[in-house]
Amino acid sequence: MSLRARVLGLIEILLRVPPVFVIDEIFKIGLGLSDLTEYDLTVLEENTFNYSTNINYDPTFYKVIIISLARLLISTLGCIAALCLFVLSTKHLMVVYMYLMSVGIVFISYWTNFNTMKIVVSAIGETTETYPSVLEELLSLNFKKVLDPSGYALTIVQNYLIQCLLTFIFINIHLGPRYSLLQKLLPISFVAPSILAVLPLPSYVLTHAPVFAALLPLALVKFVLWISIVTVIQTIYSGYLHARNFISNFGMSALIEAEWIRLSVPEVLRTFWILRVLEHSSIFFLHGMWYQIDGYTPVFRLVKNLMVTGCDTLTAVLGITSVVSYICHHIGRLFQWVMLTEDENDKSIGTVSAILFYILALQTGLTGLEPEKRFVRLCRNFCLLFTALLHFIHNIVNPLLMSLSASHNPSLKRHLRALTVCAFLVLFPIMLLIYLWSHHGASTWLLAVTAFSIEVIVKVAVSLAIYTLFLMDARRDTFWEGLDDYVYYIRAFGNTIEFCFGIFLFFNGAWILVFESGGAIRAVMMCIHAYFNIWCDARAGWSVFMKRRTAVHKIESLPEADEEQLRLLDDVCAICYQEMKSAKITRCRHFFHGVCLRKWLYVQDRCPLCHEILHSVDCDDSKENDSIRPVAVANEDDTNYNR
Repeated sequence: MSLRARVLGLIEILLRVPPVFVIDEIFKIGLGLSDLTEYDLTVLEENTFNYSTNINYDPTFYKVIIISLARLLISTLGCIAALCLFVLSTKHLMVVYMYLMSVGIVFISYWTNFNTMKIVVSAIGETTETYPSVLEELLSLNFKKVLDPSGYALTIVQNYLIQCLLTFIFINIHLGPRYSLLQKLLPISFVAPSILAVLPLPSYVLTHAPVFAALLPLALVKFVLWISIVTVIQTIYSGYLHARNFISNFGMSALIEAEWIRLSVPEVLRTFWILRVLEHSSIFFLHGMWYQIDGYTPVFRLVKNLMVTGCDTLTAVLGITSVVSYICHHIGRLFQWVMLTEDENDKSIGTVSAILFYILALQTGLTGLEPEKRFVRLCRNFCLLFTALLHFIHNIVNPLLMSLSASHNPSLKRHLRALTVCAFLVLFPIMLLIYLWSHHGASTWLLAVTAFSIEVIVKVAVSLAIYTLFLMDARRDTFWEGLDDYVYYIRAFGNTIEFCFGIFLFFNGAWILVFESGGAIRAVMMCIHAYFNIWCDARAGWSVFMKRRTAVHKIESLPEADEEQLRLLDDVCAICYQEMKSAKITRCRHFFHGVCLRKWLYVQDRCPLCHEILHSVDCDDSKENDSIRPVAVANEDDTNYNR
């Protein structure tokens, strides 16, 4: 991407940040409801009690309700307007900003003129009809009084220069008609109060001069607003038609994805949060908090303050979520670089981490906590996120290990890189648990972190065990029939441990929901966890177990080939194309490895060569269901275990 494209992209992102700040400020005041005074809250509480006891209402109650509803309505309309501004195209966004800047310049001009005239009138005295003006002082060559710092002459000059600058900006950005006469009158309108302040005029003329000076530019911006109403309505309607047609053609998810990319939402939120952090950093230094002595280092106080203030609203949480996503994405890219892999599916680690962090923030009520509790909760959420990140890293290294071992890759460098990552995934959780258990008492949060950490260690151990088995098989000269069973039992052990941890985390969450911090979001997440991580895993594991058991019964019912039959056949297995030291004979008189044929039966019940039914009578497994327990909760079909 060229430098010009990067700069334009950055400008477009910066243009979309102000609406996010507006929404953030509205959330900061709690949609206007946090401005209620203690008296208002007392009135609401008293009337709630009156309602329960059938006592007449206080008339003030209705006033408080109306004011609260008005604040809520205004705040909601402000959020909607900011969102509409956020989703505008860059062209329309520039038009809106130019109009808002022109309105702001009119009010700044009026404010500076008004303050200047106020200083002039107060310095001369409002009781006199006329007074020695700056012009008279200049004509009498009284430069000492003109240049007196305590006088008002320098204030007039300063205001004149400010008005010239405001005039230049307004003339170039206003959206009204650009008639030549109008363009010439605008500078006169802006600087008129400064010129009048020099002349010997009555004080009431100077007092009202700023109002008359603002009439022309104010009328111009109002004229632009009125003539743009039709254009605004047409723009909104065309946007609605575009969204409706897009949804009808491609669907809602495609529209959201397209708008997400067009608006650069993650970059905007990230920029918003960084600017917000810079703002709070300035406040931190300006208030002298850097020099406070409270037993903590200044750097720790600064980081703590920024973390606490950086997640006090929903928009701020979205911003820090975008930053977390960016960091996690590059952590994933780092491990991909270490392991020399470029799997596209692994690049979603940033998205998954962002979703997890935001759900944790909502689930723990991060924005509604006190500053000290919020910082503690944020640190705990980061610990949970990092343990989840270890699981994501294992999802990257596990297929690489299987690929290296099954493909007999001779590159020692790639093997060492993958094993180094595995060592990190084992050692880091152990050190983390040692630190946490030595500095914190037992709690539901610590138990959750412990469960996640032990689970990732078990996953790595399972991956290394299967990796070792495949390397051992690569060194064998003959077919290893027991390999598939060993792989299945190891995977089943690992998946059973994961299933047990899933049940443990469900009960841990239930304890938190009932006794610590309940909430609808936590309850919903527990239901999702119970369905996907417990019920679906158990059902899939039982299905795999029953498939394997049925296949084993079918294979055991087939006759075993003796050495003479194999010698006369002198052929390879038609499934794996390897030499047969032992084989099963089907009803159609075809020879296959028992393990290979069992895997084939997971797919279909017909011979791989002639497609005749291999087993006409299925085993009646229903009678033995009550006596068989699903020891292995395996989530993957045994067909994935093939070398």
